[in-house]
Amino acid sequence: MTILRRTVRATAMTGALLAALAATPATAADFGFPVLVPVTGFLSLEGTSQRNGAVLALRKAPAGIGVRSTVIDTGTSPETAVTALDRAAGGGDPVLAVAASMLGTQMLAMLPLAKEYGVPLVTVSGTASITEQGNPWVFRFFPGDAVTKAAHARYVVEELGKRRPAVIHQTTAYGQSGQAHLKAEFERLGVRPVFEEGVDASAKDLLPVITKALAAEPDVLVLHLHSAPTALFIRQAAAHGVTLPVVAGSAMHQPSTAALLDPAELKGVCAETAASPVSGGSPAVEAFTAEYRAAFGTEPDAFALGQYDGMRMVLDAVAGGARTPDAVRAALSAGRHEGLAMTYRSDGKGNMAHSAVIVCYDGRSRVPAIAKRYDDVTGVLK
Repeated sequence: MTILRRTVRATAMTGALLAALAATPATAADFGFPVLVPVTGFLSLEGTSQRNGAVLALRKAPAGIGVRSTVIDTGTSPETAVTALDRAAGGGDPVLAVAASMLGTQMLAMLPLAKEYGVPLVTVSGTASITEQGNPWVFRFFPGDAVTKAAHARYVVEELGKRRPAVIHQTTAYGQSGQAHLKAEFERLGVRPVFEEGVDASAKDLLPVITKALAAEPDVLVLHLHSAPTALFIRQAAAHGVTLPVVAGSAMHQPSTAALLDPAELKGVCAETAASPVSGGSPAVEAFTAEYRAAFGTEPDAFALGQYDGMRMVLDAVAGGARTPDAVRAALSAGRHEGLAMTYRSDGKGNMAHSAVIVCYDGRSRVPAIAKRYDDVTGVLK
């Protein structure tokens, strides 16, 4: 089945699920949980996974709670995301929480409006700065760069024994955030990158940056790119006979990213992420993966699982009696949630996820194996 056919099938299945949610009979406890995520543009693969995770979680509303959920595509524009939030939360109907865009620039743009409306934003954005604004209405269910980049750099230095990394990152807010944290973590480990360069998310040819990076004589290529640029980089590197190990960002762990590459092109490639549902690990994760496949006709990733866990924590708060956005915010701020990917607890800023894993490909399969776990990197769960 082609990627296009899988996408069409997944979109149709998502529409059916949302129709079923909207058809829930209205009750005295009928609440809105809008899903405002990028399903077009350069984050379409990641955003679609985020949307699917939210939709799957919202199918399991507590007994007696009516769920209204509409998906609004935020594209890649901050203005579009703000308009979507205004449309979803400013219409007067009760909204308890929003599954909000994973794109950092959109999250930063939405934060003031979320505070004005007093509605929690539940996201899987990795951009560090979204929880550094002093805004009590944002909750991140994907480990931020302070966690993932620590795992990323530590694996390169401590497990692979590399001392000359070349770092290639995106020029987006996500890319700049990751690059800054990688640089700081490498410095803490006594390592200085021999090459650092940002590339635009729309770049169609990454061979020039590959050539410049190799000229610096690195012993490992460290990527912090979005999904399509990650696949393009690895494909072009493989085509030109580059044999250096590659340790990529979380976009690489996605089955939809791996599907863009031949298994042989993935040999020697590893990636940091929050979790890898397709790699298994527990009966609960395997059950989630099977349910996700049945619902959307595609494979889940850590973005889907993180958004699923986040919305499940929201619904647990509703089951526990939260009936206002502020009550949901209070429950997320003070509670502890045993999710499928990890245990979640706020650090006081809305960072809920504090663990990461490294996954690696063997060159024979598009399903990676978990190579290393980094649990409770921030010490919040102790």
